[in-house]
Amino acid sequence: MKKPFAEFIGTFTLVFFGCGAAVIAGMGSGPTAIDILGISFAFGLAIVAMAYGIGPVSGCHVNPAVSVGAYIAGRMELGDLISYVIAQVLGAVAGALVLFLILSGKAQGWNGGLGQNGWGVGYLGGYAMASAFLFEAVATFLFLVVILGVTQKGQPNELAGLAIGLTLVAIHIVGINVTGVSVNPARSLGPALVGMGTNPAALGQVWLFLLAPLVGAAVAGLAFKSGLLGTQAPSK
Repeated sequence: MKKPFAEFIGTFTLVFFGCGAAVIAGMGSGPTAIDILGISFAFGLAIVAMAYGIGPVSGCHVNPAVSVGAYIAGRMELGDLISYVIAQVLGAVAGALVLFLILSGKAQGWNGGLGQNGWGVGYLGGYAMASAFLFEAVATFLFLVVILGVTQKGQPNELAGLAIGLTLVAIHIVGINVTGVSVNPARSLGPALVGMGTNPAALGQVWLFLLAPLVGAAVAGLAFKSGLLGTQAPSK
């Protein structure tokens, strides 16, 4: 149970810090508010911290798309994939639930948001569904290229966590205005489920944030499995 528990903690941390930055620090004004850059770094630094905190235990996937990409690339067993995804979803739900309980204690100003992803008129930049899907698929593909590249055998990986975290920062800087950025089905599903009472529209759109990241991750996994990318033969 060590690996699934590590994945639970890691995904909890990502949602708690990343979505927490968006809905707690992001809703402030004046010197207490943060902008897109601050939220982006909250997500990225959460990954950096967990990469070194739980990386030696589970590899710090904290993302079903990462686990699926690793499985397709031949770096993970099916049993581990299943246990990782379950732990990641539970961790995301727990992180969103803790945020909900904290924000429920706010006297005024909270609209029920938990950092849910979305698209369309009324959501951030108002991008269309096709734009949202394309961004999520491409961004996840690039994210997995970095992850699978810096963690392959023969690579010096002491700074792998930093490279992965900074990539996630860059993805958020570009994409927050498009979808709020998922590239992680668990990160989207947790807040959507916990917040369905106050924001049912997010749960209705969550399918895109389950499907698009998995498509991008699968393409990246196949690229490494085939040898098109990477310098080492995949090994489990």
